[in-house]
Amino acid sequence: MLHEMKTALGAVIFLSALPLSQAALIAKRVTLPAGWTSQGCFTDVPGRTLAGANYAADTMTVESCVAFCISKNAAYAGVEYSTECFCGNILAAAAVPAPSTECSMACGGDATESCGGPNRLSVYWSGVVVSPPANKPTVGTYDFLGCRTEGNGARALGAKDTASDTMTIETCATFCAGYTYFGTEFGRECYCGNTFGVGSVAAAAGDCSMLCAGDSSEFCGAGGRLTVYAVSGTPPPSSTTTSGSTSTTPVPTTFPTGFTSQGCWTEGTTGRALGHQQPDSNTNSLQACVQTCAGLGYTIAGAEYGSQCFCDNFIYNGATVAANQADCNVPCPGAPGEFCGAGGRLSLYSIGTPQVFEAPGPQKTGLPTSWTYHGCYQDNVVSVEAANVNIGVLPYKVWDKPTNSPVECITQCQKFGFDAAGLEYGSQCFCGDKQNLLVASMPSVSSNPSAVDSYTYSTLPQKFADSQCNSPCTGAPQYLCGAGDRLTLYTWNSTTPLYKWDFPTGPAAGEYSLLIGGVIVPLITSQTILGKVTFLEKAGTGAPNGTGAVELDLTQIDNFNAAWRTMTQPQSDVFCSGGVTMPDKKGRQINVGGWAGESNYGVRIYLPDGSPGVKGTNQWAEDKLHLKLQVPRWYPTAMVMANGSILIVGGEIGQNAAEQPTLEILPPTGVADGSTYSGYSNTTKYLDFLDRTAPFNLYPWCQVVPSGILMVYYNEARIVDEVNFDTIKTLPNLPGAVNDPTGGRSYQLQGATVSLPQYAPFTDPLGVLACGGSTENGGHAIDNCVSMQPEANNPEWLIERMPSRRVMPCMAGLPDGTFVILGGGQHGVAGFGLAGAPNYNAVLYDPTKPAHQRMSVMDNTTVARMYHSEAIVLLDGRVMVSGSDPSGQFPSPDDNFPEEYRVEVFSPPYLLSGLARPTFSIANKDWGYGDTVTFTSSTGNSKVSLLGSVSSTHGNNMGQRTMFPAVSCAGTSCTVTAPPNAHACPPGWYMMFVLDGPTPSIGQFVRIGGDPGNLGNWPDLPGFPLPGTGPVEP
Repeated sequence: MLHEMKTALGAVIFLSALPLSQAALIAKRVTLPAGWTSQGCFTDVPGRTLAGANYAADTMTVESCVAFCISKNAAYAGVEYSTECFCGNILAAAAVPAPSTECSMACGGDATESCGGPNRLSVYWSGVVVSPPANKPTVGTYDFLGCRTEGNGARALGAKDTASDTMTIETCATFCAGYTYFGTEFGRECYCGNTFGVGSVAAAAGDCSMLCAGDSSEFCGAGGRLTVYAVSGTPPPSSTTTSGSTSTTPVPTTFPTGFTSQGCWTEGTTGRALGHQQPDSNTNSLQACVQTCAGLGYTIAGAEYGSQCFCDNFIYNGATVAANQADCNVPCPGAPGEFCGAGGRLSLYSIGTPQVFEAPGPQKTGLPTSWTYHGCYQDNVVSVEAANVNIGVLPYKVWDKPTNSPVECITQCQKFGFDAAGLEYGSQCFCGDKQNLLVASMPSVSSNPSAVDSYTYSTLPQKFADSQCNSPCTGAPQYLCGAGDRLTLYTWNSTTPLYKWDFPTGPAAGEYSLLIGGVIVPLITSQTILGKVTFLEKAGTGAPNGTGAVELDLTQIDNFNAAWRTMTQPQSDVFCSGGVTMPDKKGRQINVGGWAGESNYGVRIYLPDGSPGVKGTNQWAEDKLHLKLQVPRWYPTAMVMANGSILIVGGEIGQNAAEQPTLEILPPTGVADGSTYSGYSNTTKYLDFLDRTAPFNLYPWCQVVPSGILMVYYNEARIVDEVNFDTIKTLPNLPGAVNDPTGGRSYQLQGATVSLPQYAPFTDPLGVLACGGSTENGGHAIDNCVSMQPEANNPEWLIERMPSRRVMPCMAGLPDGTFVILGGGQHGVAGFGLAGAPNYNAVLYDPTKPAHQRMSVMDNTTVARMYHSEAIVLLDGRVMVSGSDPSGQFPSPDDNFPEEYRVEVFSPPYLLSGLARPTFSIANKDWGYGDTVTFTSSTGNSKVSLLGSVSSTHGNNMGQRTMFPAVSCAGTSCTVTAPPNAHACPPGWYMMFVLDGPTPSIGQFVRIGGDPGNLGNWPDLPGFPLPGTGPVEP
């Protein structure tokens, strides 16, 4: 359970989790009024550390909270949970200082400020020591008279009244100007009069103990008690006087049509029976009260205590017909021959039989199907690892709002696959799992590997009597929704679970192993069509004498020096660039963009050479003067289009700099123009949707589909025309986290996206799968995958829970059509020092299984793969896992996860089953669309899969595609039919595997669709070896 998950829907970047160099980029000094200073972080205690006025808002800032508390004449202000503000004049005695790291949730209205944490207050003080509340001896022309009781059957002061949540003694004095007396009652009510009603007598001063709603330094009466002031010089009143208030308003003598008497009723046991009180009236009658309620559109009216009138459409809080109907015995002041209720009794009228809601309790009926009430449970359990860290039982705080209800909370939790929903404080909704009652879910929020990795319960959450969950639900007050540190808990109870994860063991769980020690810390990897793997590193990452470019010969793994070839350093910095394998006949690799300056425009090309065991001599070629992008791009995406051109999309100009909301095509489509940086006329296309969603749309995921080009960026997706790039279909937004709709799937909220397998005859819509990511408002790593067929009619995203949270994951498509999800962190966002709690286990996603049952938890690694890590499928069917540069510093700081040189492989279960791997031979490795190609297989029961050649960086495997073409065999002689067109299979290089069941052969690269863009002849510049066009050479 993430500590930061206990937040409202607000911005909650955890500043304390950042190294000082990064935190300084976003933290700012809070601007406080004169005299106000920070007092640090304090615990919030039962009954509240600051018990005065309070409010909550998604736009909360420290400044707005302090201003609110100043308006309430409070000496202290405290912000909590990102969006909550509390005021008071003293700190509760039980409150104690807490570490500043526990007050690290960013404010909902300003992510650069800290606004407390779960049960932690960021406290600010005016410097004023406030005396205990007291009655002011004089207010204007009025002197304090004392505390008095209400009248007997009539108001003590009945001439005029008002009520307000900002009530003060001064406000009431102004309202009652011209009257001899005024009195405040119940903290927020104000009454005026020239005499006291019958039965009003002096009361003990201590009876008037409620603080004024608008000024906690003053008393404003209590229930049935008034803090009374009189005009200066007024003689003391007698102990009992009669009311002098009069009215000339006619008293109604008839009832509205349809209303009939329901007799005498009790008040509610835990609150008012009728929730809408009208102004007290000294001319009240049954007819007058019913007429008032009917005129306001209510169907129930009740007169109480003579002068009071209440309205509603339902009866709440367990009110019942009074056992003794004679209890309603207080005469109506406007019709003395009638009785208008009594103390705690209502003379009730309604249209038809009124519907009664029992005294609030947990909702047990009318719940969503298969959900049941589970009990009242403890929340915020002390952790084993730190006594000052409390663990929220359900990890995701979904909202804190005035319309909270069990049904709405449960519905939201179920939508995102959670089988437990909890409500707290009346207004709060939390989601989690039933297992959270046994196992805490709270990863550390620190990026320091020596810090606590995750927190565990010191004791299991206790179950309490239902009476301890006693806060009415703000959106359904007939029910109770928890209390302070108490959860009203609901769980899914069905023979069909909301989700099912498999936990295979042994060979069925796959296996991580070390492949080889590395020589650089790569941020981009790609396997060449010759089988070797290229690694590129950002400048300055590794040792000062490194080139940042190497090639790995997988046939020489046992000979370190023979395995690695050090290549010449690229002329410009490849930091956060993009790339693909080109469809020319030599399968050149292209890399574009980078950091910064002239590197932003960089175009680098490598023509693979050499052979297994023989090192090549070619290098990354670059001509910074004559071959450049048209505009600067950092974090761009590259994609081979259906026509064979290379599409470059998005990026930004530099760190915290302007977005680059455009696309362009290589080779350039403009005409020569010496006045431009690239040397060509500008043919970039402006994309308003990238401009609008900056900066969380970097490395957008792009894929060719039959109707155009699919783009997934931030939390949006659309299809654009492949010729003019105008939008032709806008798709529903991708769901984010259960507690934050701003969850994104592209950098800097980085998840991983892939296209799902396609099957012959390639007529079904292409599917897309996006897993993990994070949230704009707080770095909540997302624990779900979403999938869709964008070209289907009325497509909707399917949400599937992952077994754990992941930001910065990698995802690789395997030859058997499954996908492995691995690496990343369990909190934060992508970037240097911005994420922590590494996720060490792999997850296998099988799209052929039923929805919500597709994931299996696989083997664990011991290597943290954080920012700048990669995963690619090798020709031998293993997944190569590399990189991790979480600090961006060399050498790695002690307080951060290390730069990772080790190269691992994950072996899927199909390689550990003990089954023989099929083999195949094929002569034709250059296929046209629809071609029938023969090959020989060791098994006659063969399937073929085709995996696109990829360039892997930042969770984006550019070029990824998985296809299963039609295959037929006669014995060991087989034919495979190539995909039918460039929209089902963009031109380029694909790894071909033959499968016997799930077991793949060693793969071989084949080219499909040729080189329709004639890239083999581009760029015609010195230093760039050109493969030319035409068929692939044997």
